[in-house]
Amino acid sequence: MSANNSKLSPRQKMINLMYIVFLAMVALNVSSDVLSGFKHVEDALDAGNQGAQSRNKKLFDEFSAIYEKNSEKAGTWYTRAQSTRRHAAEMYALIDSIKLQIVQMSDGEDGDPDNIRNRENLEAVNQIMLQPRYGAGLRLRTALEDYRQTLMSYVPASDAQVIANYLSTEIPEGTNLSIKDWETAMFENIPVAAAVTILAKIQGDVLNAEGETIASLMQSVDRGDVRVNQLSAFVIPNSRNVMRGQKYEAQIVMAAIDSTQTPQIYIGNQLYDAEKNGYYSVVASREGIQNISGYLEVAKPDGTSEQLPFETSYFVSEPLATISNTMMNVMYAGIDNPVSISVPGVAASQISASMTNGTLTRSGNGWVAKPKEVDKDAVITVTANQNGRSMQVSQMSFRVRRLPDPTPYIAYKDQAGNTQRYKGGVPIAKAQLLNAGGIKAAIDDGLLNVEFQVKSFRVDIFDSMGNDIPEDSQSSEFSSRQLEALRRLGKGKTFFITRVKAVGPDGIERTLSPIQVIL
Repeated sequence: MSANNSKLSPRQKMINLMYIVFLAMVALNVSSDVLSGFKHVEDALDAGNQGAQSRNKKLFDEFSAIYEKNSEKAGTWYTRAQSTRRHAAEMYALIDSIKLQIVQMSDGEDGDPDNIRNRENLEAVNQIMLQPRYGAGLRLRTALEDYRQTLMSYVPASDAQVIANYLSTEIPEGTNLSIKDWETAMFENIPVAAAVTILAKIQGDVLNAEGETIASLMQSVDRGDVRVNQLSAFVIPNSRNVMRGQKYEAQIVMAAIDSTQTPQIYIGNQLYDAEKNGYYSVVASREGIQNISGYLEVAKPDGTSEQLPFETSYFVSEPLATISNTMMNVMYAGIDNPVSISVPGVAASQISASMTNGTLTRSGNGWVAKPKEVDKDAVITVTANQNGRSMQVSQMSFRVRRLPDPTPYIAYKDQAGNTQRYKGGVPIAKAQLLNAGGIKAAIDDGLLNVEFQVKSFRVDIFDSMGNDIPEDSQSSEFSSRQLEALRRLGKGKTFFITRVKAVGPDGIERTLSPIQVIL
């Protein structure tokens, strides 16, 4: 159970509150409207704190009733709950006293935190909270840290983090790096109205931490109890899938077993060896579903015995491996082809594999196949090691194909500075074209992502008479003559990049389709 009914996290509440503080400090002359807003927030916090106090009292009263019914069982946790209540009350009173100090420093000895006259005063908070003469900020931080550690020591680690979040004294994110302590980050140069509001919020955190702690302590009364309403027999196999020639192994146990007696185990009607402590094994000699049934015989306090039946089954299969090419149902020569290899019931470390027409190597949790010759099958053979025995479990052939032709493109930067691939057919700015410097080629069909090396290409520009003026490059870069010709072209002009020759990782040179470029 939880004592926290708020939909916002403590951290978010603090962020919201500090945002109000920030707004109040935007101008040197803090407006009265903003200061009045602090009063509204404080009133809301005070109302919430009163609700939290009532909720915590009700929760503690429920705990007291549990303690009265079973003081021996609940004693330790109830004592901690009493301590939590005492520490929370002390923390709440300490914060009330600090509120009063600040208001009296601002308004005089008759100052009242519920009716602050000099709400905009910035010096009173600095003096009370940060000056060594008073040191209330350091005193508050130390008390919060002690309170936090005490409550966290009362509850399991799984609940302690909630308490730590409520009572955190870490410097908030975004604080000036020159600020080195929590009290300065929280209270430096803020008006009295803001300081009192923040302190009211901290009081709420104290109460919420109290409620969470009491709720956790109530749960601890029954935490670890084991309730049993019936006895059952269970068969726990190491694996339900067993390859022929391997052993089927299982643990046969009784739920809620009595440590003072050991039940007798019968497989069928045959008494099983008691020295094996319920550890059952048999060599799997037949394929298919194999059934096991029997019963545990348990002695009862009245001298009679009770039979608890059990039944289970396991499946025996022929040696089998699963091999899947994660790219397609073919492999491509010259590149790494990811391959997944697994054997049901066998750890990955106990699996080995080899391949013809190329190499097969481990890569993380998978494998990488790299075939050599095109149009010659690659055969993967899988071997598994089980119980010291190595056996071939599967073999599969894959067709090896050459890589498909890549697509030539011009790599350019768009207005946002991102690299784009221009493949023709639509206009491109002349500046982007000239800045690209040349052309590239790649397979980027969503399945393969393979770069090719462009060896040469031609630029075909047609004059006003329709005559082709070709210019060649013997690399992937525009030649100087090509660049000179491109600079002369006007907007709307179309030319072609043809005779693109490129070589991929498979070493095969190929001529690619042309690109129609529109300026």
